[in-house]
Amino acid sequence: MTIHSTAVVDSSAELDSSVSVGPYAVIEKGVRIDADSQIGAHAFLSGPLTIGKKNSIGPFSCVGAPPQDVHYKGEETSLIIGDNNIIREYCSIHRGSPGGHGSTCIGDSNMLMAYSHVAHDCQLGNHVILVNNATLGGHVVIGDRVTIGGMTAVHQFSRIGEYAFVGGMSGISMDVPPYVMVAGIRNDMQVRGINRIGLKRAGFSSEDIRQLGKAFTLIFKTKDLLLQDALEKVLQEIPDCEPVERMVDFFQSSQRSVIRISNDDE
Repeated sequence: MTIHSTAVVDSSAELDSSVSVGPYAVIEKGVRIDADSQIGAHAFLSGPLTIGKKNSIGPFSCVGAPPQDVHYKGEETSLIIGDNNIIREYCSIHRGSPGGHGSTCIGDSNMLMAYSHVAHDCQLGNHVILVNNATLGGHVVIGDRVTIGGMTAVHQFSRIGEYAFVGGMSGISMDVPPYVMVAGIRNDMQVRGINRIGLKRAGFSSEDIRQLGKAFTLIFKTKDLLLQDALEKVLQEIPDCEPVERMVDFFQSSQRSVIRISNDDE
């Protein structure tokens, strides 16, 4: 274990012998850090907080602070971070709230770029990228392999489906379907099309991407169909395609409604 002489580590904190802690970092009680994780200079870690293996916590980041919730009265809540995450400088990630899940959870192999914010009770999957200054309100759910562009704000309780791409400086106040690209300001968010490049990079077959494109046309481009009719038509015309079924299920399970306005030029 390498702990800089200027770092302050509570005697009850549990650090694996391979953890390194940089100058002036502060690690409070209730923090557990697993093997090969690196804590940067001036980082502030507060518990209950569990950090998995091979994570990098950048300088001046604040990880595990209490929720910014006016109803919070000091109850014990937690933040759980998986393995192989990169959390860059000045990021802030807050613990859960008693009125929510009680915990904020971040999966594996995510990158949170500088100044990103993850509020209380958020749930992030794996291989998620938050570009600089991306901000998640409380209770936001992010699927696997989502990219959220810089300066984007996501309203509390919103969901962003897996493999979605959100353009920079967007304002998200509704659910974002999986597999699509969206961009725009809060009152003018538009679905731009299927995230074909992202899906190809993730190993999706050409046939699955083609079927998702067909589903996109039925759901987003067929103006004379009500949403429920469009979803039923998708399942009838594109059977036995798991990504398409997951897209339909996302619409059907939404409680905030889903962004459906599309760019007519797409």
